[in-house]
Parts: sequence; C-alpha cells; structure tokens
Amino acid sequence: MQTAELMTTNLIVQNAYPSFIKYMGSKSKIMDFVLEGINEVYNGGPICDLFAGSGSLAGAIGQQCPVISNDIQSYSKVLANVYSKSFLIKNHPSADDILNEASAIVSKNKKQLGFKFDYSNIESIEEFNEIEDVQKSLIDRQFRREWHLFVKNYSGTWWNYEQCLWIDALRQIAERYKGTEFFDVIVSCLMFAMAYTSQGTGHYAQFRDAKTSTSLDDILIYRKRSLTSYFRRKYDEVINWLPKNKPIHEHKTTALDYTDCLAQLDGGTVYADPPYCFVHYSRFYHAIETLVLYDYPELQVKGGKVVKGRYRENRHQSPFCIKTQVPTAFENLFKGVQKSGANLVMSYSNTGMISVDEVEAIATKVFKNRKKELLFTNHQHMTLGRLKDRHREVEECLLLVHS
Repeated sequence: MQTAELMTTNLIVQNAYPSFIKYMGSKSKIMDFVLEGINEVYNGGPICDLFAGSGSLAGAIGQQCPVISNDIQSYSKVLANVYSKSFLIKNHPSADDILNEASAIVSKNKKQLGFKFDYSNIESIEEFNEIEDVQKSLIDRQFRREWHLFVKNYSGTWWNYEQCLWIDALRQIAERYKGTEFFDVIVSCLMFAMAYTSQGTGHYAQFRDAKTSTSLDDILIYRKRSLTSYFRRKYDEVINWLPKNKPIHEHKTTALDYTDCLAQLDGGTVYADPPYCFVHYSRFYHAIETLVLYDYPELQVKGGKVVKGRYRENRHQSPFCIKTQVPTAFENLFKGVQKSGANLVMSYSNTGMISVDEVEAIATKVFKNRKKELLFTNHQHMTLGRLKDRHREVEECLLLVHS
C-alpha cells in the first residue's frame, strides 16, 4: 500500500520484510490477524512490541509508525535493529568483502588446529560418530587465540567444525562494526546461515544423534551445507531491502524485562505476545544469544559433565512459563499497561499455561473501566520438532483493551 493510501485509511498494513531465524510460535503467518487487532485500538503514538522475539512486528510495520521493540534476549534486539533502525549507507561492505576477510581467518585457524574432516565418503554410522566425537572433544581444548567460542563449544553438535570456524570468523568481523547498523546486519545474516546449516530441528534445545541410516542421511545434508552460501544470500537480500533513507519515525530497541519496559512507557499501544507453554525460549535459542553476547559463558553441568545441549548457565526463566507464576505475571503485565496509559493487544491461545477465560478474568480485574474485546482465529502453531507433530492446530486469541 502506498503512503497516500495509508494516510487516507490510517490503517497499519503488513510490509514485506526478510526473515532471519526459524522461531517457535512466530506470528509471521498470522500477522494480518495481529494487525487487525492493532488497528482496532491504535490511536497514535508508539507501538511497543513487548516480547519481540524474532522482531517480525518491527519488520512488518517499522516504516509506518514509531516502534519500540523489546525482549529480554539480546538476539531479539539485534534483529529488531535491522528491521526498524538500519538504513542503507554508502560504502557498505559487500558480501565478498566480508567473506574474503573471513576466509583468511578461517584458513589461518584451520591450519593451526590441523583438523581435517570429509563427510563426502561416510560409509557407516560408526564412522560418522567417530568424526563427530573428535570434534566434540574440542570443548576440552585450551585455546590461546581469541574468537574460538563456537569451535570450542559447538563443533560436532548443531554444526560441524568447519562451520563453527566460519561462525567465529564472521562474528569477529562483525565486532569491527560494533556501534553501527552493519553489526546488526552481519550478525542477523549469520543467524540465518546458522539456522539453515544446523542439523537440529530449527532451534537449539538439542542436536540430533545419528542412530539410524535415515537420521544419518538427514544429518549429512546439513553437515555438507555451506554456511557462507547462506550468509551471502541473506546479506545481499537485506542490503537490497534496507530503506534508502533514514526512517521517518523514531524507533527504539531495548533488552529489558517486560515490567521494566512498561515502567518506561508513556501511552501508545502495547502488543504483547508472552510465552504460552512451559518451555523457556532461553533454552531453545541460547546459541544465538551466545553469538550476540560472545561472552564465553559458563555452561550448564549435570553429574559432573556439560549437558548435551551445552546451555548457558543462568539463562532467563520467564514467569509465563512457570505454572505457579503465570497468573501473577499476567497481572503485572496488565497493571504495567494500565499505569502507562497505553492500549493493549495481547496474543494468547487455547493451549496456553492458563485458560483464556482465566486471562480474561485477570484483565477484567485490572482494567475495570476500559473496553475489552476478544478476537479469535485458527492457525497452525509451529513446534519446530518439540513434539512429534511439527505443527499443531490452535485457536489464537487477541485480547484488546481500548483507552
């Protein structure tokens, strides 16, 4: 829709935007439904995406109104920056510039380590697992050089050793652009490359083991994929997509707890998409959180051994994922919105930790004198392999609270 049409209708519509990660529970497929709810209550000011996740709302509407993208996970802030704050500048590095520089780093580090692996002629599960075990053993190796985090912690897990060399090298190059738009662009494109070369199911809760010939064949598809090809493809797409001028609207990205974000808000509209189930997103996306922070985290240990998932210690635990804390979490959310004077559009489903009726009752208690509505639609929720079915039919609900 052209700008003139937007000014006439005052409707916020979905624009095309690039995707970067496979995200559990993503609203991208029902964005029109979400925007229907937002258009019902929106009367100006910023739209605050309180649990931004993959940042898709900023991608869809970021050029039409001010957007505040918030999520307690740092990777979300990086993605949202690309969608809402970046703009094309002259003399940006090309994909060739970045990959040529990374190639020199990879070649040097590969030579120092002296590892060679060939997945093209694997003849048995035993042979494959032997190669994988040697790579996994790098977690016990002491490195003297910087920028070795993924080679050390993740070789032979979701990615092979060489893919991890490239992840470290590209992240090293991204650091040189810290404080500019192109840090976010490079790291986001690297997240994309990691997602599509990972042998997991789309998230990083567990990587797969080769136990049958079928699982081996499938894992080998990803072991043979070129991380650089995926990076190049996405980087070129994003460079072409980025607006040619600085955004008209002032956008903001934060990495705060939802209560702290609401405490800073003054009016506008809040879109809230809190977690629905008992699994914590910090477990499913710890690898890209580590990519962004690159802080050599302490890994979770059980029984004297690093756990298979190689999770970060002290990961964020959302109260929306803890049965005993969910009612209070919703009450705090609603009170924060009420105090800020904002309107509210909140997503939830019939498969949530508490029922939609319970959520509505809490909202009624907090928003005593404000108009409330519920909108419903059916859609497929992406489980990313967490359950036997990759998709589940769910009834999605939008709770609307008007000023």
